[in-house]
Amino acid sequence: MAGIYIHIPFCKQACHYCNFHFSTLHNNMPEMLDAIIKEASLQKNYLQEAIETIYLGGGTPSIYKPSDIEKIITHLHQTFTVIPNVEITLEANPDDITEEKLQQWKNIGINRLSIGIQSFVEEDLKWMNRAHNSFQALHCLQIATKYFNNITVDLIYGTPYLTNEQWKKNIDTVVQFNIPHISCYALTVEPKTVLHTLIQKNKLPNIDIEKQAQHFEILTNTLAKAHYEHYEISNFATSGFRSKHNSSYWQGKHYLGFGPSAHSFNGISRQWNISNNALYFKSIAQNKVLYEIEILTTKQQLNEYIMTALRTIEGISLQHVKENFSEEEKEKLLSRSKKLITQQLLSIENNFLKLTPQAKFLADGIAADLFVD
Repeated sequence: MAGIYIHIPFCKQACHYCNFHFSTLHNNMPEMLDAIIKEASLQKNYLQEAIETIYLGGGTPSIYKPSDIEKIITHLHQTFTVIPNVEITLEANPDDITEEKLQQWKNIGINRLSIGIQSFVEEDLKWMNRAHNSFQALHCLQIATKYFNNITVDLIYGTPYLTNEQWKKNIDTVVQFNIPHISCYALTVEPKTVLHTLIQKNKLPNIDIEKQAQHFEILTNTLAKAHYEHYEISNFATSGFRSKHNSSYWQGKHYLGFGPSAHSFNGISRQWNISNNALYFKSIAQNKVLYEIEILTTKQQLNEYIMTALRTIEGISLQHVKENFSEEEKEKLLSRSKKLITQQLLSIENNFLKLTPQAKFLADGIAADLFVD
């Protein structure tokens, strides 16, 4: 089984923390729609497996009319082998969500909504430069839950002015709506973003790691009490509502991406489309896909597995390392993990190497300690 990701590179305005590829100019949206559909045809032989997940991300996919989204989905069904109960996720911003659109999205086959709320605090939304306000953040959940039961909400923590009490209230608000999946991300300062510039000019305070650690602890404790499974560092789900698409990334499954900057992976190589709309249009018009490609070495494949598997509740399968790499690599991995086990940051359970609860906030650093040089 494999997945498809469609990158819709348009937004109403630029969020100050975002470093994804997007444009706030919408005059070539029809051209982009046609190009993405054509790219799907050009790339139809990349995957040999059936498609079990389709994810429309961005950018802001909900900026397109539902009828345009339907054209993409219809073409994917015509071009690939798509399983009957395929998970189709649409990323949507609160300000785009109306009852009419919700009905239309459901009718065209969308069965999972990913809503980018980020915060219910007005001050937070303003400095982020989000296109929605706190009222819309609440209202969209009130109406979305009438039409969809499979919903995930994105929240950001560790932001400059967000207090512990406000963060706890953000989480509680989502739980009170019985949203079955929550993705929570610590604010990061990416180069060349407005956020980076504001911090450099002392117009916003820099990231407070201690505060982020407190927010992470509040997050995990609150959602554990609400019976959410912490199945990946940034992701929490009630029973039966894990994200199938995102899980495929962590499980090393193959996926194909369409649109400028979209990534693809077939187990041996990783490739990413050019992050330039004009050049993307030009290449697709010439029946070519402009991308860069990296052939993964055995060491890179192992390090990627360590990085992704360690983030999950299951952890790193030592049997998988042995079977897919070697007994020697498994023993070397165990050797590198000894100090971390002694420090109670890692444990071994049922032949899986996994993070202890207190180590989850440190996942990236621990993974780096386990990497093959």
